[in-house]
Amino acid sequence: MTDRTFHISQQLRSNRLIFGLLSILLPLAAGWMIGTWGTMSGLLIVGVPIALTVLVSILVEPKLGLLIYINLGFFLGFSRFIPVELPLGLALDGVIMLTLMGVILNGRRMNWHRLHHPVFYILTVWLFYTILEFFNPEAPYQPAWFFHARFFSLNWFYIAIIVLVMDITRADIRLFFKIWLGWSLFACFWAFKQQYIGVAEAEAIWLAQGAAKTHVLWGQLRSFSFYSDASQFGAEMAGVTLVCLIVLIEEKNFIRKVSFIVLALLFFWGFAVSGTRSALFVLLGGYPAYLVLRRNVRLLLGGIAAAIPILVILLFTSIGDSNYQIFRIRSALHPNQDASFLVRLENQAKLKAYLKDLPFGAGIGTSGDMGARFSPEHPASIIPPDSWYVEIWIETGVVGLTLYLLVLASIIALGTYKVWQIKDPWLSKLMIALLAEFIGIIVMSYSNPTIGQFPTSTILFISSILFTTCERWDTAKAKTPGAVNVVA
Repeated sequence: MTDRTFHISQQLRSNRLIFGLLSILLPLAAGWMIGTWGTMSGLLIVGVPIALTVLVSILVEPKLGLLIYINLGFFLGFSRFIPVELPLGLALDGVIMLTLMGVILNGRRMNWHRLHHPVFYILTVWLFYTILEFFNPEAPYQPAWFFHARFFSLNWFYIAIIVLVMDITRADIRLFFKIWLGWSLFACFWAFKQQYIGVAEAEAIWLAQGAAKTHVLWGQLRSFSFYSDASQFGAEMAGVTLVCLIVLIEEKNFIRKVSFIVLALLFFWGFAVSGTRSALFVLLGGYPAYLVLRRNVRLLLGGIAAAIPILVILLFTSIGDSNYQIFRIRSALHPNQDASFLVRLENQAKLKAYLKDLPFGAGIGTSGDMGARFSPEHPASIIPPDSWYVEIWIETGVVGLTLYLLVLASIIALGTYKVWQIKDPWLSKLMIALLAEFIGIIVMSYSNPTIGQFPTSTILFISSILFTTCERWDTAKAKTPGAVNVVA
């Protein structure tokens, strides 16, 4: 045996001894800590090494950080089942910042020239405006700025940098869709369990603490799955229903076509059991957008012909009203008969009077949940916004709202231009689906703050960068004909 072989053998035996001792000592230490200081202290001894491993892994491979960020956004809803309050929202911020740091540390293999792109400039303008809002003299508590600025501009800007400069491949886009559809399917079945079997104890406690006022109407549960609330769950289900319908229309393979029929039906019923009427506008906004984006007269006429009978039945008949879910969907098309919608109009009239002399708003973080938490007596926090755009209006003023709408319009216009240039069938139809879903969600967000909630915000921010920069994947190799296989 050579000296080198002997040293390697000695090192392996030494490592086995170390790992063997650790495998004995760590459980003993965890057991002693649990017995002395409680469960959480024991979990620390296991959680800290895992956290350190994840931290280092993200810094070495930032693409892993993006995947963790996407999945953790969905997992956030399970915080109801954790007996102690954990800052999971801030943990998400930590993951995206670590990912950005990993991008910088691996800067030599990043394509920084991609930052010279219109979508990055658009988001930079919006970020600059929200930073200026930090100095808004009307804001009663400036630290609250950070909590809402995350959803207004910061996370979108960070994701834009990460997705633009990283080497995102077509396989990565497929993985993104797999994760999205996988979590959505899980959420769908979880909602069916709530609706037809019953809610878990932790969910019942959440309802009893006040959520029942909006989630149990006339004795009927509005399923919320593991999302923040039924409104976001309904919007997400309507969004993935739309995506599956588009892929179904475009798909040529019979087996995959049947698969997407099943998925579309499941997701649509998930939307129905959420009882979220406004989520219907994800479909009413996104489906026509898809027909226009396809620039196919025959498909456009066929889509209109298919949609008109459904709308006529919902608008002018009472067919299916005995079913609660159908009744809720139909009521979305008659807002003037809805008491909650009329209350929203009254609130907006009050806000208009309050904001008439505040063109830059009351400051970011002054309305909604953060307003109630940090400045409950402030006028901006007393009146509920009940809408993403109303929240933007309250906190950034008419100037900010106008700029924000221009940002959304610019991204849609840029995305439309880009997807119309794509030659590859697989890429073109996939990006059109993302753009149509994006349009549907921003239409629906007039009545709900869906854009500012995890995981919807994560999906929208990533997809907006994908469809506005889709020319990256339209290579000569990709232009060969092929089926529209999203999940293969």
